[in-house]
This record gives sequence, C-alpha cells and structure tokens, in this order.
Amino acid sequence: MQAETLEKIIQAFEDGDTREFELNDGDFHLYLSKNKHVRPKEAKVSEAPTMPAAMPTQPAAQSAQPTTHSIMAPLVGTVYLQPKPGAKPYVQVGDQVKVGQVVCVIEAMKMMTEVKSKINGTVKQIAVEDEQLVEVDQPLFEIEPA
Repeated sequence: MQAETLEKIIQAFEDGDTREFELNDGDFHLYLSKNKHVRPKEAKVSEAPTMPAAMPTQPAAQSAQPTTHSIMAPLVGTVYLQPKPGAKPYVQVGDQVKVGQVVCVIEAMKMMTEVKSKINGTVKQIAVEDEQLVEVDQPLFEIEPA
C-alpha cells in the first residue's frame, strides 16, 4: 500500500467517530483503535518441547484445540444485546453467526462500538446480561466453529 493512501486512511480515522478500524489486504494488515486497550499480538508458533519417555501422554481429545471460540469485549462499557429496548436480540444461543456479523454493541462515553464475530459458527453461550458493565477482554459469547 502506498504511503499517501495510508496517510489518508489514518487521517480519516482520526477525524471520524469510528473507534476501531481494521484493514487486511493480502500480506498488509492495519489495525487502528481509539480505545485504551492494546490488541494482543498473535503468538508465534514455536516448536513444542519434547516430553520425557516416562511421562504418560494426554488423550487426543484433551490436547486438541478448544471446541469453542470466545468473543471478548474490546473495551470497557455497557453491553447491549439488542439494537433497542424491546427489539429482538442480535443473537441467541443456537443461532448461526457469520464473520463480520454484529453480535452486540458496547457503549462507552456515548459512543457505540459494534462487536462482530470473527468466525462462522453457532452461538453456544452468552456470558453477559443486557446492559451489563463489561471490562476489556471479558468473554461475551462462546461460538462453536462451523
């Protein structure tokens, strides 16, 4: 991406009301946030240490990847599970969600931030109540990948 284009994107973000912005273009990744939290960096995959022969190995089911994905709160604020009072919730347990689908909004300082699913799957658990105050990285939903 050209520096000129990048500068325009950053300036538009700074001038706008958007709280977070993410751009993925091939090998280029840009993440901008006006929130006071730091996005965790992806862990680099390293070679696993070898186990001594005398140690029993764990069953494959226990060592496999987790069966659900947590959607975490990106900022401190009040979570709303529905677009307006009395409306149908964004998602319910058992619903199918798609990447980019809004699952709730969090209000902080009169700013509404949409929380979107990063995977396709089924909602297995809603870990918060409507209008509950949430902390950064607090689990909001558990999604079983499709």
